[in-house]
Order: sequence, then structure tokens, then C-alpha cells
Amino acid sequence: MQNPTDSPDVLVFPPLLFGAALALGLLLHWLYPVHPLPVLAARLLGGLLLVLSGLMAYSAESVMKRAGTNIRPDRPTLAIVSDGPFRFSRNPLYLALTGLYAGITLLVNALWPLVLLIPVLAVLRWGIIAREERYLEAKFGDTYRTYKARVRRWL
Repeated sequence: MQNPTDSPDVLVFPPLLFGAALALGLLLHWLYPVHPLPVLAARLLGGLLLVLSGLMAYSAESVMKRAGTNIRPDRPTLAIVSDGPFRFSRNPLYLALTGLYAGITLLVNALWPLVLLIPVLAVLRWGIIAREERYLEAKFGDTYRTYKARVRRWL
């Protein structure tokens, strides 16, 4: 049985945070549509972001599975992963979630979900990532601190 205290105690499950904000933003767009970009530019950029973010998410998840650690932040971290996309970002899954969110928003060409992305990123930073970093430092000590000094949080 796993130790229930062996987790970063994140404020909210990240996909739920992004999904709820996107749903609210799309509802606001439906009620009061504002298109921030020309349609073709928004769709091309949105499609590109979706493809690149999907590839990053797949790669990060694959590397974590190979390392034998949990992907969900509400479960214990079993290893520090530093290969694959984790060589460039300590948070490639959150980067991918942000890109997927922005890509969908751009495909719809909706302003309101983009506006809501600002508080989403604030909650992500202080309610999820900060808690994870404290947890990883406490659990892995110098191994995590060395990784943290070498690799940026985002890019």
C-alpha cells in the first residue's frame, strides 16, 4: 500500500484545471464571441500548437512510464526523470497542456479562453508546480536540486 502523504498535495488535478477553464472560456465565447486573429492565421497556429504539444505530451509520458514513475501529480514520484523532453523543461507535460489549450483556443479563434489562461497559469505555478518542487526537493534532495539547477522550469 502506498503512503498517502507521499505526494505533492497539488491544489487541483492539472487536466481538470485546464479543462474547466477551457469550457468556461468557450462558453463565454459562445455568449460573446471575440476573434483575436484572422481565421487562417488562427487555424494554422492552432493546428501547429496541437500537433507539437501532442507530440511533447506523448514523449514525456513515454519517458515517465519507462522510468517507472507515476504520471499523475497526486501519486508518489518514484524517480527523477531527466531524459527526453525533461532535458529541456522540468514540466513538459504542463507545457504540452498549455500548448493544447492554446491550440484549441486558436482553432476556435476565441479570445475568452486566452484571457482565462492567465489565471490558469497562476494556479499552475503556485498551486501545482511550487508544491511539486517542494515535494521533490524533500524527497530527492540534492539529486532534484542538481536537476533543477540544470534544467529550466518551462523552456
